[in-house]
Amino acid sequence: QVQLVESGGGLVQAGGSLRLSCAASGRTYSNDGMAWFRQAPGKEREFVAGIAWSGLRTKYADDVKDRFTIFRDNAKNTVHLQMNSLKPEDTAVYYCAAGPISVPRDSDLYPYWGQGTPVTVSS
Repeated sequence: QVQLVESGGGLVQAGGSLRLSCAASGRTYSNDGMAWFRQAPGKEREFVAGIAWSGLRTKYADDVKDRFTIFRDNAKNTVHLQMNSLKPEDTAVYYCAAGPISVPRDSDLYPYWGQGTPVTVSS
């Protein structure tokens, strides 16, 4: 079993930055991928970024790839999402997920999820 706990969400003005963290516990993660998804009110959950625990593979959604960076701290079993140049359209609840090492964009392929952390970007 895998437990994921997100932190770091909050309220920020447009153009600002936030760093989200996802602490993982419960078992070995060397063969897993970790991803961030987000869900805005009235919208479907969407892929934001993903990373294999090896750090050799990362993926980003097109609308964040020049602003967000995903990275991991293996010693602390933690994955971070550094979000810069935030826009009001980034407002959503952000979820951490653990799943295949290929970090697919399909949320249905991830068996483990955190509780989510809200991010609000004001204009």
